[in-house]
Amino acid sequence: MTTAITIGMIIIYVAIMMGIGVYTSKQAKSVNDFVLGGRNVGSWLTAFAYGTSYFSAVVFIGYAGQFGWSYGVSAAWVGVGNALLGSALAWVVLGKRTRIMTQSLGAKTMPEYFELRWHSKGLKIAAAIIVFVFLIPYTASVYNGLSRLFNMAFQIESEGAYKLIIVVMAMLTAIYVILGGYAATAINDFIQGIVMLLGIAAVVYCAIHYQGGLSNALAELGKIEVNGKTNTLNSIFGPDPLNLFGVVILTSLGTWGLPQMVHKFYAIKSEKEIGKGAVISTFFALIVAGGSYLLGGFDRLFCTLDGSDSGKAAIATLSNGKPEYDAMIPATLQAALPDLLIGLVVVLVLSASMSTLSSLVLTSSSTLTIDLIRPKVKKTSEKKDVVIMRVLIAVFLLISVFIAFHKNASISTLMSYSWGALAGAFLGPFMYGLFSKKVTKAAVGTSFVLGIGLTLLHMFLFGFGWFPELTKAAASLPLNMASPINAGAICMILSLIIVPLVSAFTKVKDTAYVDQVFECYQK
Repeated sequence: MTTAITIGMIIIYVAIMMGIGVYTSKQAKSVNDFVLGGRNVGSWLTAFAYGTSYFSAVVFIGYAGQFGWSYGVSAAWVGVGNALLGSALAWVVLGKRTRIMTQSLGAKTMPEYFELRWHSKGLKIAAAIIVFVFLIPYTASVYNGLSRLFNMAFQIESEGAYKLIIVVMAMLTAIYVILGGYAATAINDFIQGIVMLLGIAAVVYCAIHYQGGLSNALAELGKIEVNGKTNTLNSIFGPDPLNLFGVVILTSLGTWGLPQMVHKFYAIKSEKEIGKGAVISTFFALIVAGGSYLLGGFDRLFCTLDGSDSGKAAIATLSNGKPEYDAMIPATLQAALPDLLIGLVVVLVLSASMSTLSSLVLTSSSTLTIDLIRPKVKKTSEKKDVVIMRVLIAVFLLISVFIAFHKNASISTLMSYSWGALAGAFLGPFMYGLFSKKVTKAAVGTSFVLGIGLTLLHMFLFGFGWFPELTKAAASLPLNMASPINAGAICMILSLIIVPLVSAFTKVKDTAYVDQVFECYQK
C-alpha cells in the first residue's frame, strides 16, 4: 500500500514537470530565451530557483548524514551559514551588479563574462573547460543521493536497480530541460521548492517526535561519547568547531563563485527584484538547509556502527575505515517516518535533486555551446545554437551517469571537489571584477590555476588512497588537511586573497575598455 502511494505521488510529480516542459517549450526559441528565460524572471521564481539549485540530495542525504554524525546538532550552523552567507549576503553583494554588468556586456554564461569583462578569449576557453569538467562530479553526487533514497523507499539493493534509477532520473531531467530551457526549470523549481519546504518541516518534526521531543532527544544525544567526552553532540558548537567552520565556508561562500548559482542573477527581471529575492532566498535556505542539518544532527540516535544496539540501524564501515555516511539519513527516515510520509520524502528529495540537475546541465550545455562551439562555427543561427545546447544536455547527462555508476567516492567528497575547484577558480575574479577596475587578466588567470591546481593536487595526495600514511598525518592536524571540504574552503579563501594581491603587482592593459565596461553602473 505504501509503495503504491509513493509511486503514485512520483507519477503525479513527473507528469507536472513534463507538462511544464511542454508548456514552456514554445517560449524557448532563442538562445537568450533558452538560457536566461528572456531575462524576465521575477523575484519569487528566481529565489526559489536559487534555493533549489543550492540544495539537493547531496545536502539532504550526504552532507546532513556525515556532518550530523560528526558534529551533532551544531551541524545546524551550516544551515545558518548557508542562509546568511550563501544566500542573503550573496544576493546583496552580487545580485544587482551581476544583473547590470552581464546585461550590459551581453554575457549569458560565466565564461562569456570573463571574456567580455577582461577582453580575453583565453579566459573564456579556460573557464568553459573548468565548468564542464568540474560540474560532472557534482552531478554524479546528486545521482548517488537519489539512488540511496530510492533504495530506502522501495527496498532495492541490486546494482542493476541502482543504475536504472540513475538512468531514469537523467532521462526525466533531460526531457523537461531540453523542452523548456531556463523557463521550464524556473517554474519547476518554484513547485519543487514548495514541496521541499513542507517536506523538511514534516521530516524534522517526525524525527524529533520519535525521540520523545526536543529536550529528550538532546539529552539522549548528550550521553553519546565522542573522543572520550559526553555532552558535545548536543552542545552549541559541537565536538570540533574548527572543522565545522570549514564546512560552513565551503557550503556557503562557494555559491558566490559557482556558475549555476550566480547565473540566477543574470536572468532576474530587474534590479528592483533583488531585495525581495534576497529575503525569500534566505528564508528558504534557513528552513531547508537548517532543517536538513538539524535532522542529521540526530542520526546517531537512529544509527550505530557496531550493531550492539538492536534498536538502531547498523551502518557499515567502508574499506577506508569511515562509516557509510550516505546510508545514515535513509536509515533515520525509515525508522522515524510513518509509512505515508515516505512518499512525501521521496518526492521532496526528487524535487531538490531534479532542480539541481536541471541547473547543472543547463549551465554546462550553454557554456559549451556559447563559449566553445559557436566561435568555431562560421555559419550558425539562434535556432541551431538552441539545438546544439539540447544535444549537449543529453551528452553531459550521459557522462555524469557513467561516473555515477562507479560508487567509489562518497556524496560529500564528489561535491567538495566540484565546489572547491569551481569556486576556488572563479570566486575572487568574478566578485572583484564586478566592483574594481584594477583587477587584471593575470590575477584572473592565477586564480584559475591556483583553484584547479590545488584541487587536483589534493585529489592526487588524498583522494585515491595512494598515500595512507600521509593521509593519516594530514587528518590528525587540528584542521583536517586530508578533508576535501577543508581543501575546497582554503581554495576559496585563497582566491579572495590572490586576486587583489596579483592585481597590485600587474597592470590593466586596456584602461579605456575597462572604463567603458564600468559605465553600465552610471546609466
